[in-house]
Amino acid sequence: MSIATLLSGGVDSAVVVHLLCEQGLKPDLFYIKIGMDNEEDLTCTAEEDIELCMATAKKYGLHLDIIDLQQQYWDKVVAYTIDKVKRGLTPNPDVMCNKLIKFGCFEEEVGHLYDKTATGHYASIIERDNKVWLGTAIDPVKDQTDFLAQIDYLQVSKLMFPLGGLMKHEVREIAHAAKLPSANRKDSQGICFLGKINYNDFIRRFLGEKKGPIIELETGKKIGTHNGFWFHTIGQRKGLGLSGGPWFVIKKDIHRNIIYVSHGYDTEKQYGTSFNLRDFHFITDDLWNGESPVDVAFKIRHTDFFMRGVLSRQDDGLFHIESEKPVQGIAPGQFGVLYDKDAKICVGSGEIAIDETNILQ
Repeated sequence: MSIATLLSGGVDSAVVVHLLCEQGLKPDLFYIKIGMDNEEDLTCTAEEDIELCMATAKKYGLHLDIIDLQQQYWDKVVAYTIDKVKRGLTPNPDVMCNKLIKFGCFEEEVGHLYDKTATGHYASIIERDNKVWLGTAIDPVKDQTDFLAQIDYLQVSKLMFPLGGLMKHEVREIAHAAKLPSANRKDSQGICFLGKINYNDFIRRFLGEKKGPIIELETGKKIGTHNGFWFHTIGQRKGLGLSGGPWFVIKKDIHRNIIYVSHGYDTEKQYGTSFNLRDFHFITDDLWNGESPVDVAFKIRHTDFFMRGVLSRQDDGLFHIESEKPVQGIAPGQFGVLYDKDAKICVGSGEIAIDETNILQ
């Protein structure tokens, strides 16, 4: 079996290489380059990543190729991100990077030459009813199925997730025992492959700044100033620069560039119990065979726990989710990811639809 393995320079993908080699397999290794060389302040700090990837390849006597997908990333993922932000929505670049770049453009250019593609994602593959399903990882903190919830059946059928049955501390232990070059490297933070770039710096590069008022929702009083509605998302509580917190972003008026906030934990305004998903995408198939209503688990952001609720299908094609418990910060534009009621299978995802009570367009 021929295997392409995606390396990032981090500990997770390096352990994948180790585990495959322990099984007697000899994968070909690939590093996907994305940061733009001609953008001084947005250049991906790839040198250290590549050095660690090369060291891992050398340790196991494997071949490493660097695949340049810079233009594709900026044409697809960055364009998507900026478009959503300009419209007052909250995008998820990591979800689209997995769908369009890691398992899209890479597959078209290189991956199609291999039987399988292995990655360091914390997820699993489940076979049921003669079909392949995207399964969750046993480590709830590291589970990354919400970032994979837009891939399709052909993609998931070809993927290998060797870390799905391991806890993060076990992965670190394996890396130390095997003396992997990246054993002590910290987990990366940031936008997909853009790594160390701050999200606000990323947005500022394309949309600039435009000062506007921060208004307390209950009183209508101006209590501060922001640098542009595009830097803020529904449910946000950090980075507002306001004293006497906590403050939560409750609503945005994108035409008047106004951010509305609410004060304190005692208000219910930052919570909701229901939302709609548009353009729902099934990864493998409709696990519920059109049944409605049905009990589900779900996430609306990357967390270490699953919410519980009921899915109802509406005549207009929207999926309506009614949560058992109040949900904080339901942000239009983000992906709502649905799972079976036991949170074992990631069924798919849809974009959280605009609610005119929190985004005025």
